[in-house]
Amino acid sequence: MSRYNLAGRTVVLTGSTGGLGAALATALRARGANLALLDLDAAAVQAQADRLGPDSVARGWTVDVRDLDSVQTAIEAAAEHFGRVDVVIANAGIGSMASIESLDPDVFDRVVDINLGGVWRTFRAALPHVKAQRGYLLAISSMAAFIHSPLNGPYVASKAGVWALADATRLELRHYGVAVGSAHPTFFETPMMADVHADPAGTRLWGGNKQGLWKMISLDEVVDDIVAGIERRAPLVVSPRGNTLVARVPGLIRPIVERIGFPGTTIPEAAALADSGWITGKSGAHDG
Repeated sequence: MSRYNLAGRTVVLTGSTGGLGAALATALRARGANLALLDLDAAAVQAQADRLGPDSVARGWTVDVRDLDSVQTAIEAAAEHFGRVDVVIANAGIGSMASIESLDPDVFDRVVDINLGGVWRTFRAALPHVKAQRGYLLAISSMAAFIHSPLNGPYVASKAGVWALADATRLELRHYGVAVGSAHPTFFETPMMADVHADPAGTRLWGGNKQGLWKMISLDEVVDDIVAGIERRAPLVVSPRGNTLVARVPGLIRPIVERIGFPGTTIPEAAALADSGWITGKSGAHDG
């Protein structure tokens, strides 16, 4: 398959100022892409656009992915400004940690609405423009779509939903020549992971993500894998690539991972340490 050249194409990126979003924006700009940067934080997204170049190649819009009108308005403006939209990366997302017994119901609703609903709204708003270019839609999911960690119910449910939504959308749009994919990185260093490590429950559950199954990889590796996936218009992007088997056969691997990854009393001890469910980030930022 020939490489999908990003030079001169317009990429819409939600959650652009978060840890992953900011790194992706820099990498895509280095490939020559024009960037429509969408984020909840107006000052941060404007500063980001200024750093990446003149507004002929990078411009920011304030967006709340919980509001379809907000997303539609921004993407319409981006299409008018750049003359086209080729690639859309639905990256905005947040995380939380609590058991089902202690989780604040409002936290559950917000995590699912941003992580899953935000992807749907972004794809829906961008669809007419991407269809016109026979372009590519990419949703940032997680390995959590396949490996369902405890104390992360709304997060893993939303990320599994993102995977399913991207898969269904891929089938719906393939006859238009539009490609659709989902990206599934493992743990990597971001502000979201700093919040996890500051939480006693998170530290107990994953041991600080220093070794074994839960060891973090570098942000650079994740970005490189995602950009390579965009250039292939891939239906599934896994980072690190060695996790591809886990992503493709979750039903076979999951029981083994659960026995090795959460031995003994790890889960009840972590649950006892968990609070009612903090939320990290903002609806315009995604960190993993």
